[in-house]
Amino acid sequence: MRNALEHAFRAVVACWALVFCEAALADPQAAEIAQLRLERSDEGVLLSATVKFDLPGVIDDALAKGIPMFFVAEAVLFRDRWYWYDRQVAAAARHMRLSYQPLTRRWRLVVSPTPIGNSGLALGQTFDTREEALAAVQRTSHWKIADAADVDPDGRYNVDFRFRLDVSQLPRPFQIGAVGHADWNISVMRNQRLVAESAR
Repeated sequence: MRNALEHAFRAVVACWALVFCEAALADPQAAEIAQLRLERSDEGVLLSATVKFDLPGVIDDALAKGIPMFFVAEAVLFRDRWYWYDRQVAAAARHMRLSYQPLTRRWRLVVSPTPIGNSGLALGQTFDTREEALAAVQRTSHWKIADAADVDPDGRYNVDFRFRLDVSQLPRPFQIGAVGHADWNISVMRNQRLVAESAR
């Protein structure tokens, strides 16, 4: 009886190991945060980050056909509270639309603090290569996520940073095809402590 249970247990463990290995092999484009830095300045709290990921073939094909891709970087600043949940004191977002122009063979990146297409300030850049355009999507430098007035020098804070491909802004047929498809799941998140003023 004991041997039978041991064999059954080993079989279950082997099955789970196989499932995890297949999941790892099926998701080579998994995103990772290669670098995340927070700093205090006279302007407020600044965030710099580098996110690494490869675009799967299905997304590359859509871009080549002129379908833009939308990415969102989000940062939320929390103040520690020992007696209750941490309190959100500031939040910021960077909406990015990456597109390829087949006629000019150039790449364009539009960045806005609000969803692209809504009224608001949007900045655009053009690139000669896919690699240059993708590097601009993946890299964020000295992004102000909170004003100086939002941060108490003596307070303890932490930041939730998230980066993702926003499939909700794709054309409807692509949204339907993206549901449950690993190739469209580009998302990563990290929480990091903001160094106290006195520790600088």
